[in-house]
Amino acid sequence: MTGNPMARPWRLALERLTLYLPVLLMGVLALASYWLLRATPAGIVPTDPRVEVHHPHHVMRQFSVRTHGVGGVLKTEVLGSEARLFPDDGSMEVDNPRVRSFSPEGVLTTLVGDQGWTNKASDEFVLRGNARVVREQTTLPSGQRLVRLEFQGQHLHVFTGTHRVVSDQPVVLLRGSDRLSGNKLDYNDEQRVAVVTGRVRAQLIARPQP
Repeated sequence: MTGNPMARPWRLALERLTLYLPVLLMGVLALASYWLLRATPAGIVPTDPRVEVHHPHHVMRQFSVRTHGVGGVLKTEVLGSEARLFPDDGSMEVDNPRVRSFSPEGVLTTLVGDQGWTNKASDEFVLRGNARVVREQTTLPSGQRLVRLEFQGQHLHVFTGTHRVVSDQPVVLLRGSDRLSGNKLDYNDEQRVAVVTGRVRAQLIARPQP
């Protein structure tokens, strides 16, 4: 018995459809997945912790800040017309700074300038514009006599903890009646050594013999 000749093309079409059906289904699933990804809102991207920028958050005017050591002994006192505090590192910029710094032996050193900067510990200072650092003549408890020292310049970097005064700009050093000037200075008070470079000039006054 011979089958219906009209059914043969339909049978071939069904066989081909069955052959390609998995491929078609995979294509449909891929399109559906792509559409779902496009339609789904993006998740919340975790952000890094806030990075603190170097920007003043507090301003003080006509202020006085004191730092005390062991037993409440006054170490430093910083005064000025205006101060800007930087929370990221604890530093402070000061207009018209006036600083008093006391050594462990009680020796007073004063620092002044048009502009200033100090670190959080108040043991490092940068003075700019008409800068002056003065250690007055004094006698230590041990009996050692210290002559008056004065540093003058437009940029002085002072380390009160290590007793250093550094400048990369022209500076004048007055020690008693002696005068020394140069383009750069590195003074270490603990070693009593002043390294002056550049155009150096010295004026030394002879002291009378005892």
